[in-house]
Amino acid sequence: AAASPDVSASAEARFRQRYPGAQVLVAEDEPISREISVELLTDAGCLVDTAVDGAQAVAAAQARDYDVILMDMQMPVMNGLEATRRIRQGPRNRDTHIIATTANAFDDDRAACLAAGMNDHVPKPLDPDRLFDAMLKALAPR
Repeated sequence: AAASPDVSASAEARFRQRYPGAQVLVAEDEPISREISVELLTDAGCLVDTAVDGAQAVAAAQARDYDVILMDMQMPVMNGLEATRRIRQGPRNRDTHIIATTANAFDDDRAACLAAGMNDHVPKPLDPDRLFDAMLKALAPR
């Protein structure tokens, strides 16, 4: 009999097993939030780049391919909604999953994220299980 997948394994453990070396861009202006995200992701085996504002996120997304982009909504220079719209216009990362990370967890904020072209929304402070659940969904074969 084939072994069934271990559904009791944490989302992080399943992510680590299925997607080692995933390329992730973290767009986050707040240093502590950025550090926590980077640590969670690198501990799970991801290769992580960071951007401290939306303009840097757009430049990074134009320069290389990512498996997932975590996008803060409120950043200086260019907010996450505008950065997402610009990333979606370019040839690179047009179809990359962009997950909003924001302290604003209201339905209208979620709707604004989706309207801008984001694929999902994970509230801050980041809950590792929720984050890796969203990333598993993002990278699952379509």
